[in-house]
Amino acid sequence: MGKRDELVSKLRGVPEGLPSVEEVRGMLAADPNLKCVVCYARISFDGRVKDAHGIEDQHRDMTDAARRFGWLVVYRYTDNDKSASKESVVRDDFEQLIADLSAGATPEGYPIHGVMAVNDDRLYRRPSDWERYLKAFTSHEGRVYHDSNGMQDLYAEGFEIKGLVGVAMSLSETRKKQRRSRNSHRSRAIRGQSVSAWRPFGWEDDKLTLRTKEADAIRGAVHDVIAGASISEITRRWKEAEFLTSRGNAFQYQTVKQVLMNARLCGYREIKGELVRDGDDQPITGEWDPIITPKEWFAVTAKIRERGGGTGTPRGGLVHKYLLTGILRCGHVFEDGTVCNNKMIGLKANDWLKYQHAYMCKKTVDGGCNKTYKRGDKTDAAIEELVIAKLEREAATKAQEVPDWDKADALERALKSRRELERRWHDDTDTDIDDHAFFRNLPVLERRIKELRADQRAHEALKAEAEEAQEDIRKSWESKTLTQKREAIKKVLSTVIAVPGGKGNKAFDPDLLKPVWGTSE
Repeated sequence: MGKRDELVSKLRGVPEGLPSVEEVRGMLAADPNLKCVVCYARISFDGRVKDAHGIEDQHRDMTDAARRFGWLVVYRYTDNDKSASKESVVRDDFEQLIADLSAGATPEGYPIHGVMAVNDDRLYRRPSDWERYLKAFTSHEGRVYHDSNGMQDLYAEGFEIKGLVGVAMSLSETRKKQRRSRNSHRSRAIRGQSVSAWRPFGWEDDKLTLRTKEADAIRGAVHDVIAGASISEITRRWKEAEFLTSRGNAFQYQTVKQVLMNARLCGYREIKGELVRDGDDQPITGEWDPIITPKEWFAVTAKIRERGGGTGTPRGGLVHKYLLTGILRCGHVFEDGTVCNNKMIGLKANDWLKYQHAYMCKKTVDGGCNKTYKRGDKTDAAIEELVIAKLEREAATKAQEVPDWDKADALERALKSRRELERRWHDDTDTDIDDHAFFRNLPVLERRIKELRADQRAHEALKAEAEEAQEDIRKSWESKTLTQKREAIKKVLSTVIAVPGGKGNKAFDPDLLKPVWGTSE
């Protein structure tokens, strides 16, 4: 448990040094004016330091106030880093407070004579929470409530309406702040300014200058994913390198995916997944140093989306330990002239052998013939050499420049049509475009623009892949992961027929490996 969690735990429940329930009841019998109160503290955002200082300050202030009134704090409710205005956020301690107020006592049995908060908006921000809280509070007579405005009589006639008005004003102010924040965020985005609350992975604390080691890791990961590596492999690599997120956590699959799909990598700004564009519909370029090119970013995001059915989520499946497992097929010919053709499996070689793994046909009980056995290292090397040569020939063909995107004019026409529609709608003298006509035509144009931009991204990804294909195939092969190599092999080979070498301990013969190419040679 971290320091923050320890502090939050300490600020929750029965305060240290509080007398037992029986002793408190004795104190109440001796002093009928004694009030047993509970304190509620909440903060929406714990700050970048994440040290729970906000709720600690609130509880300290409430404890000091209770001491001045001669009240006894019997329980503390704490919701740290939780919003009260969002319906999706469940405040566990607030819910416990409601239940305990209705029951009339804390979970340990201490009576509840009142509630304290530094302000009423710590307790509630939505009308439904205010109504629930008031109902639970007034379910027992004679309770006291204190916040920064002093003592409040929640039983007074008309106080429920007064509270609803306060909630409405609070909601209005919250929405104004959110709107101002959104407008400010977009304005800074249009100016190309960095708006990250945290230092983005790959950049220094100024959020502008590259942090060399992290930027190199991102650049390498982008190239590897475009070439076929999985995000799981990148995640494992970053963990082994002991990279941490900007918040100090170990990288997980989703956080790696978020880093690689962030338009910031190529210098672009985006808000909620959409690129921020200028008046000419060109992507806004930020003031920070980019790590990769826009072409590379389009390519890597396209790769990630296509793997998860558009979501970029990890798919299940076997993770093979050996390069040619499932690719090699047994070429043993039976007496009737038929070929075994079963997929061969990889296995660890015996310790006394010079090589570490081998491939063999399955046993007869598993559907194979158990007649073909191939030395692993030399089989891998032979097939890799064949594939590299094939890829080099294909790269020479692919090296021809991908033609320019041929739908730029169509996109410009669609954008121009949207601008004209908006201009006419805002023009009070143009009576042909009323609200109904505007909102009937706008979705059609928006859908067309979205389709064209998706096609543009796919074309940019194709160009990036073509450029990647022009690199030194043989040199880059050595840096590929096992998964990347398998994917590359399966793209050019349908299978490899492994013909038995005959009886006895014979020398390895690469000619007994018969490649079946995916395309005609």
